[in-house]
Amino acid sequence: MTTFVKRTRMPFPAEKLAAWHERPGAFERLSPPWEDVRIIEQTGGIRDGDRATIELRKGPVRQRWVAVHRNYVEGRQFVDDQVSGPFASWTHTHRFIPDGPEASVLEDEIEYRLPGATVGELVGGTFTEHSLERMFAFRHRRTANDLARHEAAGERQMRIAITGATGAIGTALTAFLTTGGHRVDRIGRQPAAPGSSEIRWDPEAGTLDRSALEGVDAVVHLAGESITGRWNDGKKKAILESRRKGTRLLAKTLASLERKPSVLVAASAIGYYGNRGDEILTEDSPPGDDFLAGVCKEWEAATAPASEAGIRVVNLRTGVILESVVPQMLTPFKLGAGGRIGGGRQYMSWVALDDVIGAYHHALVTESLSGPVNAVGPTAVMNAEFTKTLGRVLGRPTFLPLPAGVVKTLFGELGEALLLASQRVKPAKLEASGFVFQERQLETALRHQLGKPPASS
Repeated sequence: MTTFVKRTRMPFPAEKLAAWHERPGAFERLSPPWEDVRIIEQTGGIRDGDRATIELRKGPVRQRWVAVHRNYVEGRQFVDDQVSGPFASWTHTHRFIPDGPEASVLEDEIEYRLPGATVGELVGGTFTEHSLERMFAFRHRRTANDLARHEAAGERQMRIAITGATGAIGTALTAFLTTGGHRVDRIGRQPAAPGSSEIRWDPEAGTLDRSALEGVDAVVHLAGESITGRWNDGKKKAILESRRKGTRLLAKTLASLERKPSVLVAASAIGYYGNRGDEILTEDSPPGDDFLAGVCKEWEAATAPASEAGIRVVNLRTGVILESVVPQMLTPFKLGAGGRIGGGRQYMSWVALDDVIGAYHHALVTESLSGPVNAVGPTAVMNAEFTKTLGRVLGRPTFLPLPAGVVKTLFGELGEALLLASQRVKPAKLEASGFVFQERQLETALRHQLGKPPASS
């Protein structure tokens, strides 16, 4: 039997730390981005007798892990035991140890035995220890960061309706908000299950369950046709119409409510600015003149009925989200085939996913924010620098460029807009409103996302 222990002092009382772990969404927030895991069945939460079935994916291989909880002590600890899964045995004790009235120690203790007894310990012991250290360093950092954001926002808990809640941003945002004690009602196309808080809509048919929206405190609008894939006339129409129709339907419905939400935070993108070279762009900069710029202009304009009805509207112009683009780049980089795209001098206004959901949360609770807000990190970099940094984090060379002509041939107009266009965007309004970035430097953000230790360690 091997024991692994990770301890971190947290500037929060043990009761708050424990409550965060007990709320819906905690598992999702604690899952590292490099691990492909999901809950496929759950009975209860973390109290004695509650169970969870988790699916782990490694390439084409899928494995189920069933855990049962025991030894729950409110505000202090809970334990999960593996019933079946990849280990010969696994017992994980989560402890929240008071350290004065305003602080605590988060302690994760894992006792495990690898399959194959002695052989398993010899072959897999070092790898498992490294994997656990990597995982729990991520978990403890994210726990502290999330709690700090909720603490800074105050105690008010809201009922928040979200479109596009099953997408990458929506999934992460929902988990973050629910661990903060907020109620999230998903707005989706499927019929609501009995007893659920889901809200039905069909943008194509122009229908939205108006009565179910009465009394919501805030709305986040994320839904829209994916921009990936080859852009033909039909695809471009779908991209535009899904944003224009869906946004206008939502905005008009909210405007008609007797009890209107105080705020609508609607997605947009820095594609609004078009290809602008090394020009520094803020929310006051004019729009570009390409297809994506036109989409973003109409997307934002469609929220007008809500703002005209007195609802505070924030149009969040999101940049290049690392967690969306880096996984697609890993294979060529690991094979030593990574390199700059085109000339490499085009600016990439990157942002970490945790800062994107932090920006949505900040927009929800910050009454001084309205209109367009750039959701990008504070340090845009040229593509050549981005490539060099990712290669350094992965320990791989970056000498094979992808010529602009090849990009245009392979990806067409989409490739030109997303890979070759230059947008040097500043988060002027976010920073002026007091938003605190968790990831300000590209290398630190990449190391956190990929579970890579600092270069000096």
